[in-house]
Amino acid sequence: MNIKSETLNAVLRRRFEREIISADYQTMPLHGGTVGNVNLVTGVAETSEGERLSYRIVLKIQKQWNRYNDPGSWRREYDLYASDLGETFSNALRWPTCYYAEMNTEEDEFHLWLEYMDGVSGLDLTGDMYEQAALELGRFQGKLYAKQPAVLQSLINLSHANLMKNTYLHYRSWPVVYDYIRSEDCEFPQHVRQMIIDIDEHADEVFDRIEKLPLVLCHRDFWVTNLIYADGKIALIDWDTSGWGYLGEDLASLIADEADVNYMVDYYKRCVPAYYQGFSEYADAPPVADHCVYEMILLVFGYRFVESYLHTEDDEEKIKLVQMLQKIHEMKNITV
Repeated sequence: MNIKSETLNAVLRRRFEREIISADYQTMPLHGGTVGNVNLVTGVAETSEGERLSYRIVLKIQKQWNRYNDPGSWRREYDLYASDLGETFSNALRWPTCYYAEMNTEEDEFHLWLEYMDGVSGLDLTGDMYEQAALELGRFQGKLYAKQPAVLQSLINLSHANLMKNTYLHYRSWPVVYDYIRSEDCEFPQHVRQMIIDIDEHADEVFDRIEKLPLVLCHRDFWVTNLIYADGKIALIDWDTSGWGYLGEDLASLIADEADVNYMVDYYKRCVPAYYQGFSEYADAPPVADHCVYEMILLVFGYRFVESYLHTEDDEEKIKLVQMLQKIHEMKNITV
């Protein structure tokens, strides 16, 4: 990867708030960023005073692509960083600082130079960290819902409130997964199959309940790989799916998206009340007893897990997917 020296110097000038006269660099691909090219850029910068400063910065390169039902998502993170949204975060929950952003309109591609966040992420997160993430997310969404800062009106490139519903209906209309659940060849336990059939039969009623919940700014990809816990605080990366959604929608991803199956139910019990507590510190929330997180998990991940089951040849992965659906089934009658 070739990086222009003038660009790198400009990035490092903002990073260190000093005049940079030269810098060397090495690049290394980072995991994550399923639709973008994410690299760690490291090296040593030299200031005009002769100081030598080591650095680590993330360079995210995103080309145009089309996500189903959300065509503007490819450039959304660039648009959000160009806005004043960053001023709405707290010290306890924020995104990485962006030192430099550039859009290449000829190639439909943008570059973001971002703060490198070093901390605990993925399945290494503990239950306490999960709970803190839910609490801080609730506070963030509650604060924005209550105060309605002007920046919210200026964000024109956000995913729409009906994204979850339309994605579910798209999955439900796909015979590969819809027919499998109802076929004699289906290898899932009967109660798991019935759980998905039941949500289909009552979908209109379920969405009517969901759509009565407060409409909040959602991350919409709030899963463990996009959470980084460091110094007692939460950093949140990958904002390309963010937009308007319903209270509790992000918890579906936190609890069920590639989660540790052994802790799904426990995290459900801990995260739902923590999230509602955080939201209620700033705004009136419906009773936590009326939350729809179980239904949202099933709507978002039910058929998605069925699809994964049908398309993997890994027997252990198949077993895990059935176990995850079983854990969702166990959540139905839990009072939080």
